[in-house]
Amino acid sequence: MSLTRLLLRTLPSSTTLTIRPLTSVTATMSAAKIAKLSEEERTVDLKPVLEAGWATTEGRDAIKKEFLFRDFNEAFGFMSRVALRADKVDHHPEWFNVYNRVEITLSTHDCGGVSSRDIDLAKFIDEAAAKMK
Repeated sequence: MSLTRLLLRTLPSSTTLTIRPLTSVTATMSAAKIAKLSEEERTVDLKPVLEAGWATTEGRDAIKKEFLFRDFNEAFGFMSRVALRADKVDHHPEWFNVYNRVEITLSTHDCGGVSSRDIDLAKFIDEAAAKMK
């Protein structure tokens, strides 16, 4: 079974999926370097994410959260949604999945720590998880 068919089987029927040939895909690089969150941004921007259940990791500048679903199919559907968004914004999570459990760690490798990209993706991930319930 192709990856496309597998994704289509896990997504709700109302989901629109656009697939283009690789030759038409172009990567865009931001001229500005991604920066770690400042102390002020950690206080203001990171706080709501931490209050939503994300936690800082020990030994590195990253945030993590564990999600539980009814079964593997629901967990994989959630991961598929996150993967599509992550690919679109070119910011990919570290994750681990066993049956109905998905552990996600976010850190921006380009700056060696948590950036605004991680906060944006964490918010999307929480929204995607809420829609699965």
